[in-house]
Amino acid sequence: MNTATKLGSYVLGLAVVFGGALGVGKVVGPVGSPPAEDHAAMAVPVASPAHGDEHGAQPAENDTPGGLQVSENGYTLNPLTTTLKPGEPTDFRFSVTGPDNKAVTDYQVEHDKKLHLIVASRDLGTFRHVHPEMAPDGVWSVKLTLPSAGAYRVFADFAPTGGSALTLGADLVATGGYRPEALPKQSRTAKVDGYTVSLDGELTPGQSSKLTLKVSRDGKPVTDLQPYLGAYGHLVALRARDLAYLHVHPDGEPGDGKTVAGPEIVFYAEVPSTGDYRLFLDFQHEGKVRTADFTLGAGERPAIPEATPTPTPTSDGHADDGHGH
Repeated sequence: MNTATKLGSYVLGLAVVFGGALGVGKVVGPVGSPPAEDHAAMAVPVASPAHGDEHGAQPAENDTPGGLQVSENGYTLNPLTTTLKPGEPTDFRFSVTGPDNKAVTDYQVEHDKKLHLIVASRDLGTFRHVHPEMAPDGVWSVKLTLPSAGAYRVFADFAPTGGSALTLGADLVATGGYRPEALPKQSRTAKVDGYTVSLDGELTPGQSSKLTLKVSRDGKPVTDLQPYLGAYGHLVALRARDLAYLHVHPDGEPGDGKTVAGPEIVFYAEVPSTGDYRLFLDFQHEGKVRTADFTLGAGERPAIPEATPTPTPTSDGHADDGHGH
């Protein structure tokens, strides 16, 4: 965009699939034009126990991927804070209302937390995975600092007691002059705080694809990753254009006698369409959580056919095909 716009107002196998919050499913089918806000047209996710865990398998009747809706199954995400000033810590407050239109106060604990909050800029250059605290009245709050002005999406990832896991999304704005950045280029290596995370494998739409992440520091493999929220790694993936969301965790648990603490984290990804995806891997080592991010393309984009000249009539009434005949 050439003109600035003024705005006011986040081991072992995992299965990566769309439509599942903190869990596993399966999606197939093409994706057309980017959907309008809070709507999408994708195939129905189907729970599968092949890899990873099943906490967030979406109900079969729901054909919308996670994070694209502000309301689902009678539950609604209600942001009480909609604008922030970039660079200034602000209490981001929100609630989740249930089918009875009252604030939900009873949640299941999933991976050590009752609710996971993901914040990502619309250009997918900024990512935050934070954990708000809930007041007795059901209002959640967390201190949030957004680095720059622009449009953001927040994702509330939770499971109400007695209900299915859900991911609800809403928009958030950091005020000020805004110039969106291009999507980060496709990458196989991420560097963060002296660590290098390499990624091997391909994303193939409609097929289970093995991806291997390897964590190293100073050229040496890291074999003592620490548990973070009950796992050695957490992965969030967002599809470019519409920010469809998924959140999965490794199979197995630290201390189970079979789950290794690195350096490799292997997962199996089944993506529904060609296009670009942003992957954010959280891992903990030496008491600090770090995030490695990647941009991957799934499948080959179709070649654009060459335009065929349209015959135009000549003065003698014959069509000119553009080749002088």
